[in-house]
Amino acid sequence: MNDTDVLEFLPDSALGRVFRVDTSSVWAEATDHDRLTRVGVGSLIAFQGSNASEYLVGMLDRVTRDLQEEALLNDFDEDGVVPVEARQRDLLRVVLLGTYREADGTKRNTFKRGADSYPLVESHCWVIEGLNLQRLMGLLTQQLDVEKQLRLGTFVADSSARAVADGDRLFQRHAALLGSTGSGKSWSVALILERAKALEFPNLVVFDMHGEYGPLTEGPKPIAHGFRIAGPSDSESEARLLHLPWWLLNQEEMQALLLDRSETNAPNQAARLTHHVRELKLEYLEAAGNSEVAGRFTVDSPIPFSLDDLISRLERDDLEMVPGARANSEKAGPFNGKLTRFVARLKARAEDRRYGFMFGPPEDAVGYEWLHGLAKDLLGTKQGIKIIDFSEVPSDILPIVVGVLARVLYEVHFWTDEEKRTPVTLVCDEAHLYLPSSVADVAEARALESFERIAKEGRKYGISLLVVSQRPSDVSRTVLSQCNNFIALRLTNDQDQSVVKRLMPDSMEGIAAALPLLDVGEALVLGDALVLPTRIRLDVPSVKPTSATKNFWTEWNETEVQDEDLVAAVEAMRKQSRS
Repeated sequence: MNDTDVLEFLPDSALGRVFRVDTSSVWAEATDHDRLTRVGVGSLIAFQGSNASEYLVGMLDRVTRDLQEEALLNDFDEDGVVPVEARQRDLLRVVLLGTYREADGTKRNTFKRGADSYPLVESHCWVIEGLNLQRLMGLLTQQLDVEKQLRLGTFVADSSARAVADGDRLFQRHAALLGSTGSGKSWSVALILERAKALEFPNLVVFDMHGEYGPLTEGPKPIAHGFRIAGPSDSESEARLLHLPWWLLNQEEMQALLLDRSETNAPNQAARLTHHVRELKLEYLEAAGNSEVAGRFTVDSPIPFSLDDLISRLERDDLEMVPGARANSEKAGPFNGKLTRFVARLKARAEDRRYGFMFGPPEDAVGYEWLHGLAKDLLGTKQGIKIIDFSEVPSDILPIVVGVLARVLYEVHFWTDEEKRTPVTLVCDEAHLYLPSSVADVAEARALESFERIAKEGRKYGISLLVVSQRPSDVSRTVLSQCNNFIALRLTNDQDQSVVKRLMPDSMEGIAAALPLLDVGEALVLGDALVLPTRIRLDVPSVKPTSATKNFWTEWNETEVQDEDLVAAVEAMRKQSRS
């Protein structure tokens, strides 16, 4: 063979012969049992293709051993009885992955996903190892344009070969990074952000639920720009504090947050809320002389309005008396007494310090230009990668906060001129907390709808999701089903494993069986971002996120709890702030 060929096999080095072929897998019987001892599930196997310069490449999915009885027809005894001998057989099932060609038209050494032909019965198969494996892995990297390369790590099968994904394909159609606690998820996210930082205009927004990515925003050369959702004790306007004022809420979000659907008067409350919000937004625009927007806006348009005025008008409706049938008489108005509980609920929300980021923002957040600044901060490329810390947001309102922010970012991106859009990815850390597989209330449902809309339609407008979770079984099936690429780290829970298996072709079932056996930092990368679905060892990021994993046994032997630290914790709990 030519010295430049990637795969070179000698006839006497064959592992076995094919005896069964179907549309997704090939069965072979091992003929070299010594060589079989060096092969394991996950090894790459090559079959002769339709001609001498073509090989079909697959992954060993299953190895079984059985005994086959064979009649020794030439050894029958004097009574004519034919003896039977039991013969050991080692059977290999291989899932076909792609096709290697030494020559493909004018091109040399090409590899493509899928198979155009199938191995013939009785044809040889070989294990891809040593130099063949190194050259094949190198070919996969070389075929990818340099500007598209996203280096993730090295192949477990050959640590000298780099595992490189197609960065465009990874983010174009959504991706999921899944793994149990301690499997290396946060390090994997940090690695991807670090690689993206090397680009000229990276545009990612990370929803950081526990503040663990803070180290990436610090130091003389930070990887990302940090923001934090304002907590109960934050009242001043700071550059890195984010508020989401009430006027950003659309009609459905307002109703989900404020209405009790079980009340008889809920329809009346919804009607008056919508009426007054639209009225107040129109008055604001007219007072500002913005006739162009005033003629086109809807009740869902993010236009500032006074919360105090809204409460006053609802109270007026609730107490309104109208002329009665008799002269100089009065009777209760159409909404008299029907909004009492609704107004009380709105006031309670406005006074709840936990909702300070929404109902108690600084004055500049109630101005028309404020939303322009938010869009520039979170969607502009001057800031590059943005990390938003949600750690001080109470868990019961977390879905609302994340959902509103995601919807606003999506809608701003949607209304950007197509030729002026720069793609943006929302990194949804701990996605199971706000993208649940089943919703508990209307507020959660509204938040989930925002992400499901992005999952279904975002690709058309250049906005994608990177879903990160330790419990994929608790994540919305709609969102996960839209993900075309999966970086699956160790998953020990059988329900979580079944979710990943369900999203994969049936032929890949054997590969997914390795999920609970992966080491920390090892992953199965599945999807069109990597030509071969295979096991890789992820690189360690240069800036590591704050690990939430405590060394219990070690710290019990080294660290004493101080009384003053507990007192400080109690006071922080009372203030609802760690600062």
